[in-house]
Amino acid sequence: MDWFQQFDGYCERTDLTYWSEPINAVTNLAFIVAALIMWRLVGQNFRAGILCVILFLIGSGSYLFHTHATVWAGLADVAPIGAFILFYLYLVNRDLLGWPLWAALLGTIAFLPYAAAVTTIAQALPFFFISSFYWTVPLLLLIYAAALRKNRPRLARGFLVGAVILSISITFRSLDEILCDTIPFGTHFLWHCLNAVMLAYMIHVYARHVLADRPQPR
Repeated sequence: MDWFQQFDGYCERTDLTYWSEPINAVTNLAFIVAALIMWRLVGQNFRAGILCVILFLIGSGSYLFHTHATVWAGLADVAPIGAFILFYLYLVNRDLLGWPLWAALLGTIAFLPYAAAVTTIAQALPFFFISSFYWTVPLLLLIYAAALRKNRPRLARGFLVGAVILSISITFRSLDEILCDTIPFGTHFLWHCLNAVMLAYMIHVYARHVLADRPQPR
C-alpha cells in the first residue's frame, strides 16, 4: 500500500494541491470548538473528557485528510471516528445501562459484526450505498432509543435526537457528489458542522445521564 497516494473523493476538490478543499478543511474547526466547549463543561468527568479528546482528534484528522488527501491522512480521518463510536458504545453499556464489565465489552465488540451486516445491506440500496458504513450509527441509536423508551425515556429521547441529527448529516455527506454540478463547493462541509453538533450533544447526553440516573453496575 502506498500511504502517500493521493485521491480526489469530494466535489470541492479540483486538484491534488493542499488547499484544494478550503471549505471542507476549515469547517473542521467545528469539531475543535465543540471539543473545547464540551471539555469546559464536562472535563471533570474523566470518561467524558476522553470523548472530548477523541472529538478533537476527529477534527484534526479530518483536516489532514481534506488538505493532504492521502491514504495515511484518510486513516487519520477515520480512526478517531471509529474510536469514538466504540468507546461511546462501551460507556453507554457500562455507565448508563449498568451492564457488568464483560457484557459491556461484549456488547461493544458486537458492533463489528453488526456494522458489517448493516453496511453490506446498505451497499445494495440506492443512495444509502454512498455512506453505507455511517448509517450503522443512527440505526443503532434508534435501536437503543426503542429499547429504552419505557424505562429510560429521557435517555431514549437523547439517542433519538442524536439519530435525527446524524441522519441529516449523513444525507448531506451523500449528496456531495450528486449535487456537484449545482453546488460547486459541495455539501460535505455540512457533514462536518452537523457532526460536530451531534457528537458534542451525545457527549452531553452521556455526561448528563451518568450523573443523574446511572444504575449501579451489577
